[in-house]
Amino acid sequence: MRTNLFGFAAAAAAALAAVAAPTSAAARDVVAFESYYPAGTVVVVTHQRRLYFTLGYGQALRYPVGVGRAGRQWAGATRIDGKYIRPAWAPPPEIRRDKPSLPAVIPGGSPHNPMGVAALTLAGGDYAIHGTNVPRSIGGNVSYGCIRMYNEDITDLFARVRVGTPVVVVR
Repeated sequence: MRTNLFGFAAAAAAALAAVAAPTSAAARDVVAFESYYPAGTVVVVTHQRRLYFTLGYGQALRYPVGVGRAGRQWAGATRIDGKYIRPAWAPPPEIRRDKPSLPAVIPGGSPHNPMGVAALTLAGGDYAIHGTNVPRSIGGNVSYGCIRMYNEDITDLFARVRVGTPVVVVR
């Protein structure tokens, strides 16, 4: 009986570590997160360059992110209005004005597509939470307002959220 109990405890610890442990470049972890947001809410804290997925009971999954450059950050409440795997990207007019050499559309899966492996579009704007083809940009103020994540992390978050999930961005 003692051997079976030890084996069960070891298997449970390994399973928990597999869920909470980051993979490769990903850096998500379970952290204390006291807030009034209900479980299942995405909270982006831009000055920390972190995204939190609330789990309830004072905990959240924390992911490092890249956020908007100076003058391009925003704050507010919205929701996820679309989920896309390997999305194509059409640069908005503001980006095309700053970078006129960009094509009208960059196909999904292209190494030049800044959306990475997946995107969660946000209601009421031109913003998304998405992967990246430039992993070194994570942790910086780098975008035109979108929230960038490691591809491994957006894949993880993508599986946890649904269309309609609330998103709160605070500075």
